[in-house]
Amino acid sequence: MHDATTLAVPRAARLEGWKADLAASLLAALVMVVTQAAGGFPTLFDSGGDNDSVMRLVQIRDWLGGQPWFDLHQYRMGPEGGFVMHWSRIVDAPVAAIMLAVAALTGSMATGEIVAAIVWPVLLSVAALFLLVRAARLLAGPDTVIPALVIGAITLNSGGLFTARSLDHHNLQLVFALATVTLLLAPGRRRAAGAGICAAIMLAIGMETAPYVAVAGLCAAATLLAPRDDGTAAGFGIGFAGASALALVTTVPPSEWWIAQCDAYSARLGVIAVLGGLGLTAVAAFTGSRGLPARLAGLLVLAVAVSAAAVLLAPSCFGDPYAGLDQRLRDFWLDAVTEAQPLWRVFERQPENVAQNYVTPLIAIGLLAMTVFKAGARRAELMLLGFLLAATAVSVWQIRGTNFSLPFAIIALAAMVAAARREARQGDGKAAVRMVLAWLVSLPLVWAAGSHTIADLVAPKQNTVARGAEKGRLTCTADATFARLAQEPATTVLAISNLGAPMIATTPHRVLAGPYHRNIAGNVATLDAFMGTAEEAHAVMRREKVGLLAFCPGNGETKSFVRWAPHGFMAELVAGNVPSWLEPIAETSGQPLLLYRVH
Repeated sequence: MHDATTLAVPRAARLEGWKADLAASLLAALVMVVTQAAGGFPTLFDSGGDNDSVMRLVQIRDWLGGQPWFDLHQYRMGPEGGFVMHWSRIVDAPVAAIMLAVAALTGSMATGEIVAAIVWPVLLSVAALFLLVRAARLLAGPDTVIPALVIGAITLNSGGLFTARSLDHHNLQLVFALATVTLLLAPGRRRAAGAGICAAIMLAIGMETAPYVAVAGLCAAATLLAPRDDGTAAGFGIGFAGASALALVTTVPPSEWWIAQCDAYSARLGVIAVLGGLGLTAVAAFTGSRGLPARLAGLLVLAVAVSAAAVLLAPSCFGDPYAGLDQRLRDFWLDAVTEAQPLWRVFERQPENVAQNYVTPLIAIGLLAMTVFKAGARRAELMLLGFLLAATAVSVWQIRGTNFSLPFAIIALAAMVAAARREARQGDGKAAVRMVLAWLVSLPLVWAAGSHTIADLVAPKQNTVARGAEKGRLTCTADATFARLAQEPATTVLAISNLGAPMIATTPHRVLAGPYHRNIAGNVATLDAFMGTAEEAHAVMRREKVGLLAFCPGNGETKSFVRWAPHGFMAELVAGNVPSWLEPIAETSGQPLLLYRVH
């Protein structure tokens, strides 16, 4: 009988059963998509506030419409001339390929968009489930397959990263992160090279994965401290260096290579990555056959060299990532961005959401630590523990880190459930109860249901109001909401930032505000307009050539403006005090989105 309090079980080290795992992952993903289809694919024509996926669609349309590959400007958002987005074309290419293929078969690009919006998240969900199963199998044997699939499918489906129209970069980054973890769990030069390639690609897609890339590099480097060099360090290093260089030349315009920026990939960061990768390969080559002191010395020299390069080439990246953001945007925008909230603010504002986002990663960390303590330091447990600790630390700083910590936790939790199932098969009634509990505590959905139930019991009225406010916020996110706006002659629209991306996706207009930290001028102008007096708002509109005002009373951001500036222009609009220079568009009266022509 195995100890259910640890993950240690006898297992083969080789990757086996991949065909069965792939088939099972396809089946689980099919269940996920059928569940979404049964609900009518609610996110397909309603962003639900997912601005990034909508903006990704706009970016792909612009590229297919003739905007150059290297030109990442969003010309229809912000002040005249737009601004440069910090996203990567790596995500655009496969989604665009699906769109074009379907359009070629059907003769309709609109059909291509719909199919891509469904198929792309499904493909990524299959990949994510397959990698979770493979990682769990490597960690604790074949008994983990069913738990990994069940916990994985439920968690991923409820998390929203793989629902229809999820076209942003987070789901693809997660797939590459899981691939990096899985490939590193098993020894071997080729698998390690694959891990290095995956790490480089996810870094090029978005710099928020830098902590996991760092952990991957440390894990690969740490294998040189083992008694025998298995080629992991050399393989990871060459794969990481090569893919980092390739990502630079294929996705970043040469004119922007040396621009100092920390929110997007650049030559400065690419040089650090290539130096680190080639340096690790060199250390492995020259010290791999020598003793531990030589290997350790080589790694220390490499660490100093990479650190020095980072300080010289990207010193600003060691500070506040939002250092260039206007203070007003920090106070009145960033502070309200849900995915950027730290743990202590979640405790303060939405304590019922803490359990679902943080408990299962903590359980997984405890399991891994207990296994290392009881069974000894082993490669798989230590590596997974490193990734999970990094993701959990990021999630404490910003809740968006749970996009990685929750999936990483599934790997260890699947092993825990597998151990409990083995004990339950012995016929012990108590073991059966422990198995049921193991299943339940492994699901963030269970923790969410429990915490929200408790919150309703403690303050039922407050929570009912909160849910009503959230429902009201969503009334202006459906594509159909903007049908009347699309009929107006193209102009610049003043609206809250959360409606910016849906507006440019569904209408011919340009917008002043959008929830992106590089759109500083447009967002500051919007703050000035909505928080200032009516006269000040009119001045902003004349300066920015705004022809339409779009106003959504039920949106949470609208209510925030009223709270921030109770005597400002937005508060006056909410109170029904509309200035004479705004002409109401009569057809929108009583609709979720009210429109006014600006004179």
